[in-house]
Amino acid sequence: MSVFTPVTDADLAAWLKNYAIGRLDDLQGISAGVQNSNFFVTTSLGRYVLTLFETMPRAELPFFLHLMAHLARHGLPVPAPIANRDNEYLGTLSGKPAVLVTRLAGRSVMEPGTAHCSRIGAMLAGLHLAGMSFGRKQGNARGAEWRQDCAARVRSHLPDDERAELDAEIAFQAGFDLRRLPQGVVHADLFRDNVLWDGDFIGGVIDFYFAGVDALLFDVAVTVNDWCAGADGQLDTARVAALLAGYAEARPFTAAERAAWPAVLRAAALRFWLSRLEDFHQPRAGEMVLVKDPGEYRRILRLRVEAGGLPALPL
Repeated sequence: MSVFTPVTDADLAAWLKNYAIGRLDDLQGISAGVQNSNFFVTTSLGRYVLTLFETMPRAELPFFLHLMAHLARHGLPVPAPIANRDNEYLGTLSGKPAVLVTRLAGRSVMEPGTAHCSRIGAMLAGLHLAGMSFGRKQGNARGAEWRQDCAARVRSHLPDDERAELDAEIAFQAGFDLRRLPQGVVHADLFRDNVLWDGDFIGGVIDFYFAGVDALLFDVAVTVNDWCAGADGQLDTARVAALLAGYAEARPFTAAERAAWPAVLRAAALRFWLSRLEDFHQPRAGEMVLVKDPGEYRRILRLRVEAGGLPALPL
């Protein structure tokens, strides 16, 4: 959520005249994240988040916005998109596709315990179950095909040892088909900083702009790799067990998912190593830009390869 495209108070105030949410009181850029331009917006009637989409094709955006509206209707703590007076979620501001969503309460917990992980597992299962009735279809933009293409784009930037590791993992993943596993809508980026906590409860799940249809287990693996890992990337078995048990209580894992778990943990680690390599070696200009360390997910991938993906999924 960096700021690549600036927005002035005057431009936003004029834009908001097509909404029924009052006059503009305050506008602040958000510095975290790496893909879109984001701002906190306060009006005389409430608090919102404004997002300007920097690179996503406009035609893909209705999927994300209608998914968020769908999940909010199902009682999940996700930002609800705000329709303008033309009853449209998506507008244009500063030459970019733009949307306003509700700003949710809470703050991120960066050192989660087992209780946090249990709730995250249960929430993720609820998201997957609610997503089954969502009628729109759009693939995971950071899925298997993207991973192969991104590897080709970044490999020339890497030293020999990293290039060899990347090539080996791409070859391994090419022999594994995630489409054999149960499919559905996935968040695909459920990191700690994308969840807001209101006391002991989840106050908000944000940043749905990598969502798509993919293996549900891939979403679980992305979440475990972040929420259940220590600073060194090693998995904390107690947190893993809590998250997986919280998830499986609502949506039990299949035999195929249990068998695939080690490979999917690796695929999830590979996805973020690649995206961080691309952001690091091929950065975009912006006013406030956060580029995350690709070495973190290189280490996580290496650990998942060495450990074979343990601990196992619950029966």
